[in-house]
Amino acid sequence: MGTARAQQIARAVTEVPLQPASLDIWDKKYRLKTKQGEPVDATVDDTWSRVARALADVETTPELREHWHERFLWALRHGAIPAGRITSNAGAREHKPATSTINCTVSGTITDSMDNILEKVHEAGLTLKAGCGIGYEFSTLRPRNAYVSGAGAYTSGPLSFMDIYDKMCFTVSSAGGRRGAQMGTFDVAHPDVKEFIRAKREDGRLRQFNLSLLITDGFMQAVEADADWPLVFPVHVKEKDEVDLADANTVVWREWPSHDNYIVRDDGLVACRIYGHLRARHLWDMIMVSTYDYAEPGFILIDRVNEMNNNWWCEQIRATNPCGEQPLPPYGSCLLGSVNLTRFVRDPFGPKAHFDMDEYREVVKVFTRMLDNVVEVNGLPLEQQRNEILSKRRHGMGFLGLGSTLAMLKLRYGSDEAVKFTEDVSREMALAGWEVALELAKEKGPAPVLQQDYTVTGDMLRKRPEMARDGYKVGDSIPGRVLHAKYSRYMQRVAEVAPELIDALAETGARFTHHTSIAPTGTISLSLANNASNGIEPSFAHSYSRNVIRPGRKTKEKVEVMSYELLAYRALINADAKPGSDDPNEKLPDYFVAADDISPMQHVDMQAAAQKWVDSSISKTANVPTDYPYEDFKDIYFHAYKKGLKGCTTFRFNPAAFQGVLVKDADLANTTYRFELEDGSVVEVKGNEEVEYDGEMHTAANLFDALKEGYYGKF
Repeated sequence: MGTARAQQIARAVTEVPLQPASLDIWDKKYRLKTKQGEPVDATVDDTWSRVARALADVETTPELREHWHERFLWALRHGAIPAGRITSNAGAREHKPATSTINCTVSGTITDSMDNILEKVHEAGLTLKAGCGIGYEFSTLRPRNAYVSGAGAYTSGPLSFMDIYDKMCFTVSSAGGRRGAQMGTFDVAHPDVKEFIRAKREDGRLRQFNLSLLITDGFMQAVEADADWPLVFPVHVKEKDEVDLADANTVVWREWPSHDNYIVRDDGLVACRIYGHLRARHLWDMIMVSTYDYAEPGFILIDRVNEMNNNWWCEQIRATNPCGEQPLPPYGSCLLGSVNLTRFVRDPFGPKAHFDMDEYREVVKVFTRMLDNVVEVNGLPLEQQRNEILSKRRHGMGFLGLGSTLAMLKLRYGSDEAVKFTEDVSREMALAGWEVALELAKEKGPAPVLQQDYTVTGDMLRKRPEMARDGYKVGDSIPGRVLHAKYSRYMQRVAEVAPELIDALAETGARFTHHTSIAPTGTISLSLANNASNGIEPSFAHSYSRNVIRPGRKTKEKVEVMSYELLAYRALINADAKPGSDDPNEKLPDYFVAADDISPMQHVDMQAAAQKWVDSSISKTANVPTDYPYEDFKDIYFHAYKKGLKGCTTFRFNPAAFQGVLVKDADLANTTYRFELEDGSVVEVKGNEEVEYDGEMHTAANLFDALKEGYYGKF
């Protein structure tokens, strides 16, 4: 009877019908249609078949193409979900030939010249037009009021140029129908760092950007020690006679993304002029207050990112994709995919609830080949981007539905058992993927960057002192596959559990340099996974609203949705179950938790459990209640630093600043918005109330946001 029940429930869960919002998003974003708007994909399964066929066609023989079409389709039907650009654009060339299958890119380094700044605007416009998100570092530009000898004037600083990129992105995305996504990063030691921190406090400014600070280990140590923090920018070769390079009071030597026209030592460090000092804790408090009130800037621990980068010897990373899960080098790009963990729960909510790790590993293995094939159909618009992805073949496989899966396994998100489960599924994904990396390298060849030989430099020996202990010295030759498998900090960790695999990768090389990252998966979770929880997150709530951009509407539309685990629980256990109810006939079990039920420290611990086995990074948001104490809030970021994370992001509902994509009715009902009419009178409306304005009905909260931020009527 137990076995029969398990089979019945496992079957029933897969048959929980897509809720209306899920079907609607699939139809609007991922369903292939003709130019006239006629559907090419009749069903979601037709979408999967189109994607499987397009990626299997990369194989070299008819037999292989047919075999892998069947295997890819099996994986897609069993929980593999390619990222949005793949799902939307793979196999769609006849209908939209100028689109890409790549979600993530980073701009080439923006060097400190007007020509290069505007050249990168042009390249970014082409990238956004192809449907890709893009990240940039702007602290490569000299600070405000620095003298520009060629122009005989003083510069307006990096933030003024960011405004140009912001307007370009809005224009391109408005014309193309898909909202453009950008990340702007900025060094915590740049003289204009305070202006960067405050940039978004101006209504409507830089709204096409996510913003993140590049936080160094040195800054965190200065905060701990309550020390002064120097604000610096590189010394131009034309200025070398103006400074004493040996004077530690005026010059510091540090990593810098560009060496052109700067003074560089043999160990790769760049001379930087000290423009002034701030108390590190004063700057820290500025960052924390902004993050508490505005959820930005984000927090990228850039030294950790570079220390753990698999391509540590040939890349210096200074920027990420728009959501932060892909730190990438100049012109770097990465394709994404997520495995829906809910598909592997057997006997959900039942006495024998468990996770089918064997089928999960098999889906990961098939999906790994599928994602590697995407490299061949990347559709990237710039030659530099295509060269980067073809030489390194990095992809970012992650998972979604973790929070939903834990509920189905009757585990509370954030508990010790949930932390262990998170580490287990992350480790097994990593090991299965690197096994396929070896198999594919033998079949198709390793990534070209790993086939090359490199000359050992002083910079390499500074970063990896164990190379000197192993007998390497400056000028020696060493294969890329050895630098990758033996001296990558991440691969050294994999070697602790799979030493023979790492030895084989050092001998043969891997098909790709990077395999894992965990994306936010917002719309693919909502649509193709029936609103399973996003990425690594718990469910935001079990009944809530999403604010969705609709073509033709003047404000965002509020769409009601339910969590996947609630739908499954109602279908399998109790049709009357209701979030928040204390009625015994309706009450949900205690393991049904949502984002606000998890302590910020538990959010960080869950991220740390996955990060151990994720070679890129993780997009994760620690949600905190509106009334969460500020002093406790500050501790979240130090906890993230101590736990070895590569980044940290928080969200606290603050209607004075924004309301976010996901909203709860209770928050809106408790928020009053004030509208001043043309005659000077004031109308006060609750955030969840409907109001008529300009011939359309809007929620008060969405109308207020659209008018305040300046995007009303521009979608």
